[in-house]
Amino acid sequence: MPLKKGDIIDERKHHPDSCGFLVKVMGGGEGFEKIICCDHELTEEDIVPAFERSKGRKRGHLPPAVILDEKKLHPDSCGLRVMIMDGGAGFKEIICCGRSLTLNSMREFQYGQVQDSTPPEVERHGHA
Repeated sequence: MPLKKGDIIDERKHHPDSCGFLVKVMGGGEGFEKIICCDHELTEEDIVPAFERSKGRKRGHLPPAVILDEKKLHPDSCGLRVMIMDGGAGFKEIICCGRSLTLNSMREFQYGQVQDSTPPEVERHGHA
């Protein structure tokens, strides 16, 4: 079953003693296979109905609100984009479309900015 926008995957659903990796799907996901975190394989079976903050989630190198974007490295992919909500100390990779997404797929999230927009051209006025 592919992921869809709005799905939330929580490592704590089946692994309560884990780092508690929690991600929200922002787009894409037709080619999703699994997330590997704390040596656990998270699949569509780890989707939860709502975001639940719980104590003891351990953050690693993935700060909250950071987006991992498959299109950044693989433009011909399904375009899975996930936002890190919490946890992640044991994060290794996301497997989607047969490819591995790791920390190098990180993209800064800027509130109010369209994800795939390019900066507007600036017209220069006056004399040089």
